[in-house]
Amino acid sequence: MRPVSLVLFLTFTLLAFNAGHILPGGAEGESREQKVWARAGSSAVLPCHLRPRRMQKSWKQVPDKTSVLWKRHGGSAHQEPHVVLEVGYSGLRKTALPMRPRVSVQDSALRNGNFSLRINPVRSEDAGLYEARVAYNTKVQSCQVELGVITVTLSPSSPAVENEPLLLSCNSSHRASLVETCWFHNGRPVPTSGTFCSSNGALSILRPAMSDAGSWRCRLRYSDNEIISATYNLQILGFDGPTSPVVYAAAGSAADLPCTLSYLPSAFGINVVTARWSRLAGGHLQDWGIPQNSSSRSFPLHLPAVGPGDAGQYHCAVSVGSKTVSRDVTLAVVTVTPSIQGPVSEGSRLLLICSLTHRRGNERFQWRHLDASPTNSKLAVAISRNLEGHRSQTGPTLEIPRVSQKDTGTWECSIHGPEGRLGAVQYELQITGAQISGPPTIFSGQVTFGLTLTLFLLLTVCVLALALQKRARSPPFPALEGMVAVTVPRKKEMEENQKEKIQQTEC
Repeated sequence: MRPVSLVLFLTFTLLAFNAGHILPGGAEGESREQKVWARAGSSAVLPCHLRPRRMQKSWKQVPDKTSVLWKRHGGSAHQEPHVVLEVGYSGLRKTALPMRPRVSVQDSALRNGNFSLRINPVRSEDAGLYEARVAYNTKVQSCQVELGVITVTLSPSSPAVENEPLLLSCNSSHRASLVETCWFHNGRPVPTSGTFCSSNGALSILRPAMSDAGSWRCRLRYSDNEIISATYNLQILGFDGPTSPVVYAAAGSAADLPCTLSYLPSAFGINVVTARWSRLAGGHLQDWGIPQNSSSRSFPLHLPAVGPGDAGQYHCAVSVGSKTVSRDVTLAVVTVTPSIQGPVSEGSRLLLICSLTHRRGNERFQWRHLDASPTNSKLAVAISRNLEGHRSQTGPTLEIPRVSQKDTGTWECSIHGPEGRLGAVQYELQITGAQISGPPTIFSGQVTFGLTLTLFLLLTVCVLALALQKRARSPPFPALEGMVAVTVPRKKEMEENQKEKIQQTEC
């Protein structure tokens, strides 16, 4: 064969070969083995694309007799391969029992020359060498993809519980020796000190808090400079809100103690949930049961009316499946104690003492006067206009040296902390009639003398009026003389008659 003819023959042969070659990952070029890393529990796609270079027609215009066969060689290429998935000319599918139904290829992708294999979810035993053989017409082409699996495990098993130590382990199926392991939380490197400790690809969290939930990524570097990373979404079962919550309630008002989980129990596939509240008071254990509700994550305790005796620490325990999380909630009761019990007389000196149980030491007190006037229902802040002459407006004790009518109404003692307003209690001030005290003694004597003189004059007028009325009813003096003149002879006549009766009796 002539040299020119030989060159042309080889050229056309290479063109024909490249026209139907399988290109892993969809990239044009010569065939090579690809490697895909996937985390156990996630999904993985093993790429295999057929894109003819010189073919102007779409893939669905290529002869219909096309089939694809995926085989797995196991952990190494020396192991006997076994069928993973087969799609025949007619579209009939055959799947190996161990991987059913986790493996699939998309029908729409097949028509476009995409024979990629999808595995969902990936298991650690899926690691190995995979080979796809695509047959169409009289041609058979293949591509190879090695699947590496990274395993991130949590111990104890999910869900992780707040304040209970946990261990995150990261390893892979790579056969080279591990050189370095780095951990990242929400994109930031994690220092291996304090509550975190890293050793042999594992990370220990001694006292996990709610702030430790989120995305954790491990990055593995091997002796052959292979760098592998995987991400794990850590969910911590705990409570919303501060670690040691304190509820402030006014004496006589209702109080709701919070107990809200960080996640719905159903997020962990758990439907058995129980919640109980308890409190140790006076040597006796009080207990409250909360109705079971797996569709809710809130289990508050409602107290209709609280007093100083109800203040203290309450314990909430929620059992989610086989795990129990608990939290203590403190109830602080706010009260106002006046120096004068009952209605206060005008002009009196009054002290209003605002008391708080279970003080933390950083609370601030502020007094405000609520305007009780019907024409102004807005809140009147305790300023010089309505607190003139009052002392300790910002302390626990409010002093009113001389109570006046403008002090009537509702007084409020509010408590503030670094996080803002914590709670408040109100006191209703009622004022009775005027009370005269101190230096105005002379004025008091003058008032008493005036009242006495007025009463004497009234009594004199009444006596004179009675005398005049009696005189008006009495007969004139001549009538009295006649009556006396008539009465004396009558008396003599009666005496004589009496003597005659005595004489007759003696005879």
